Parts: sequence; C-alpha cells; structure tokens
Amino acid sequence: MGGYFLLAGILFLIGMAVNSRLKSKFSEYSQIPLSNGMSGKEVAEKMLHENGIYDVQVISVPGFLSDHYNPSDKTVNLSPEVFEGRSISSAAVAAHECGHAVQHATAYQMLMLRSRLVPVVQISSNLSQWVILAGLGWMGFGGGSQMLLLIGITLFAASTLFSIITLPVEYDASARALRWMETAHITTMQEHDKAADALKWAARTYVVAAVSSIATLVYYIMIFMNRRDD
Repeated sequence: MGGYFLLAGILFLIGMAVNSRLKSKFSEYSQIPLSNGMSGKEVAEKMLHENGIYDVQVISVPGFLSDHYNPSDKTVNLSPEVFEGRSISSAAVAAHECGHAVQHATAYQMLMLRSRLVPVVQISSNLSQWVILAGLGWMGFGGGSQMLLLIGITLFAASTLFSIITLPVEYDASARALRWMETAHITTMQEHDKAADALKWAARTYVVAAVSSIATLVYYIMIFMNRRDD
C-alpha cells in the first residue's frame, strides 16, 4: 500500500506541474498578438466554415480554460480570454475545440466511442469510489463484500477506459487544428510553433490523468487478487 501512495503522490505532483506549465504557456502566448489580428471567435468560425460546418455555434462561457466542444447541442464553448482574445493561445485553443467539431461532423470513431461512454462514466464515476470503499470496509464479512469490491473495480475501469480513449481524441483534435492553421495561414511559422507548444502542454494534462487512473485501477485489482487468495 505504501508503494501505491508513493506513486499516487508522484503522479499528483506531476499533474500539478503539468497544469502549472499549461497555465504558464497559455499566459505567455496570450500576450503575443496574432499577426492577422483575428479573435478566437473569428478563428473558430472560419475553421468551421472552411470544413463545411455551418450548424455549430461558437459561444462564450465563463471560466478560465473552460473551453470545450459540446456535441449534444453542437456548440464550441470558448472562455472569455479565448473568445475575445486575439493572441496565439486564443487561436490555438479555438482551433483545437473546432477540431472536435470536425471530428463530430466526420464521425471520427474514437470521438463517437467516447460520446457513447459518457452516460456510463457519469454513473460509474459517482458510484465507483463509494462501492470500492464499501467493499474494502466489509471485506472481512464474507464473499458478498468481495463481490462488492469487484463491482466497484468494474465501475472504476469504465472511467479509466474513458480517460484512455480521450487521449487519441485530444491529440487528433490538436493535429487537425495545427494543420488547418498552417494551410489557412492563420499563423506564421514562428506563431505556429508556439501554438503547437501550447497544445502540446494541454494534451499532457490528459496523459497524466490517464496514467493516474490506470495506476489506481491496477492498485485496486491487486487488492482484490490478494484478498481473493487469502
């Protein structure tokens, strides 16, 4: 157990470092104006239209780095800094979120799979920890608690699978955004490198989340296997 908590602590610190670096990069590149003077909203609408997408609305939502694409109502939701900003970071984030809209419009398989998992994950993420804790607490009371632990692990595995599937979805959206910004001449060569750097750090937050979830799942499985053999 001590080894797990050490690993969890290390992953937690790495996650904090990556998030801090992401915020630092966003802040740095938000101070560099985009040479063409376009706002994040304008970049997003241009990318959507040039990809033949006219049924997706670009709107502003409150919060810092709260940017996301909502496939259920077909909206690209941009934080105020991105929506109104005319910087490299604003363009990069706006294009990335539109990358998800393009994925949706072209039925990108991994996005479709992730979307189908959302209802399951909403339930499993709320229940898994409570069921696992109950299984661990009642382990000495017979096989019923062992089954409870297994159910909790299965629920947690759904969340882990979701975090793994998220990785190719996020990397693909960034790749689409960067290709489009280059071919549409949204960024200069120097600006393009900075946009790629910003999106690289954003993607790493998902990598840390996936690794942490996998490590936790393995730990729970090891507990189950050890208790089953007792």
